[in-house]
Amino acid sequence: MSLFVLLKLIGSLALLMYGMKVMSEGLQKMAGPQLRHVLGAMTTNRFTGLLSGALVTAAVQSSTATTVMTVSFVNAGLLSLAQAISVIMGANIGTTLTAWIMSAGFNFNMGDVAFPCFILGIILIYSRSSGKKSAGEFVFGLCFLFLALATLRSNAADMDLGHNQDVLAFFEKTGQWGFGSTLLFLLLGGILTMCVQSSAAVMAITMILCSSGALPIYQGIALVMGENIGTTITSNIAAMTGNSQARCAALAHLVFNVFGVIWILCIFNFFVNTVCGIVGYDAILASTDKAYAQSHADLLNYVLPAFHTAFNVCNVLILIWFIKPIERLVKRIIPQKANDEDEDFRLRFITGGILSTAELSIMEARKELNHYAERTQRMFGLVLELLHTEGEKDFAKLYARIEKYEGISDNMEVEIANYLNNVLDGRLSSETKIKIRAMLREVSEIESIGDSCFKIAVSLNHKHKNMHDKEDFTTDQLRHIEQIMQLSDDSLSCMYKVLQTGSGSDAMASFNKETELNAFRDQLKNLNIDDVTNNKYSYQMGIYYMDIVNECEKLGDYAINVVEARTDMKEKKQ
Repeated sequence: MSLFVLLKLIGSLALLMYGMKVMSEGLQKMAGPQLRHVLGAMTTNRFTGLLSGALVTAAVQSSTATTVMTVSFVNAGLLSLAQAISVIMGANIGTTLTAWIMSAGFNFNMGDVAFPCFILGIILIYSRSSGKKSAGEFVFGLCFLFLALATLRSNAADMDLGHNQDVLAFFEKTGQWGFGSTLLFLLLGGILTMCVQSSAAVMAITMILCSSGALPIYQGIALVMGENIGTTITSNIAAMTGNSQARCAALAHLVFNVFGVIWILCIFNFFVNTVCGIVGYDAILASTDKAYAQSHADLLNYVLPAFHTAFNVCNVLILIWFIKPIERLVKRIIPQKANDEDEDFRLRFITGGILSTAELSIMEARKELNHYAERTQRMFGLVLELLHTEGEKDFAKLYARIEKYEGISDNMEVEIANYLNNVLDGRLSSETKIKIRAMLREVSEIESIGDSCFKIAVSLNHKHKNMHDKEDFTTDQLRHIEQIMQLSDDSLSCMYKVLQTGSGSDAMASFNKETELNAFRDQLKNLNIDDVTNNKYSYQMGIYYMDIVNECEKLGDYAINVVEARTDMKEKKQ
């Protein structure tokens, strides 16, 4: 085999992987929200979850995309672990369609279809509609896939592996190891898939080797089984930075495929022979009669996807009844942490590239923003508690805690904004760009809320340290501060509801609270001038008092800015 033919093979595989990636991303951009809706809604029981996983994977042509998406849903709390396991099982069935597409590519000249389709793709790409552009990307990806399959088909003929003595000698030698040979090729399939991060590429190599007559069907099927295990590594890597539930979902994917491989190994020859018999290929005769193997080698392009489908369907039929035991097993392997307050800085939902496309990464950022807002409101609750804390030690401890929250707030702003900017660098629809810009504004305003909370705490701390003759807020001042802080807390609660629901009624409630805050701030401002003039308290105490009042009003302004960012985004979307 010449160097040029080898490079052509590697280039064809690269084109195949790129084509599948572009095709999958184009589909996800066209139907991203719908895909999320399908996965979120069609999981009422194990069978609907199974169906949704199969349909989404068949649509996007990537079990990895579906699995990683599902792990992210678990991480975000949108799916339970049991629901995720059923979706992952469905994804294993859906991914078998890829093998059948490749089988068709090896038996028919897909290159004749690819080039005319490029014309359609370029027309769609240069259209003004973002939906048509995404459709154009899908068509281009599909054309690249067909072109890669056509090139691989011609490469297989050029390499003539069926008459390459070195290749034949290697496979003949390893084929004599019996069960050890099956384990060897199982391991090779897993390692290759982990390295290239594409089971489709390894399936293409397997089809080339088998259809050329170089690789016996038993070793080829062992490679396919290894691919099923190797492809689970991506989701496990993606879940490493997620919460324990996300890691459990990824581990369940691995457990599912490992169990399937184990029981297939127990009846390996029987199962392979049965599948071959259904296709019309005599595996036993082919192992002893080389002439028969060579003349019927083309059938192996159907045997491999048939085995892949039979393996995954049978595995699902067995394990669909054992979702709860699988859930208990993975939870036992991965310790479950208690859901405490967790005041150490750690993003809960954004896990660094956990999703395969920018469009679907929006969900992570949205959940993280809601968590950020919730954490900021918790910080304001601590400030309200600080107002009534008297003991020196207790006051210092609570103030340090609020100061820690301020540092966490600053870090969260930077991390979420960086994540959104990274998403913005990807290929996005105009609708998604509007979403991200609105979310970047929300991040900035929520951080400003945290700043206001800390400034109120600083004013209370200064008052606590610099009280002259133990002067404190008067009863009226304390009552007014409590009232305006309660209005601010109500404003934050309305803002949080808008972030969760996006409803117009919640947004209107936020604007009403802001009006109350402004009016009450103006009232207290005028009252403060009269009280200082009448010597009800010192001028310095009036400064501390108005600093708190003004920051509470500013906090309400920032909350309204968050609401406006969300509602503006919704109006533009509509």
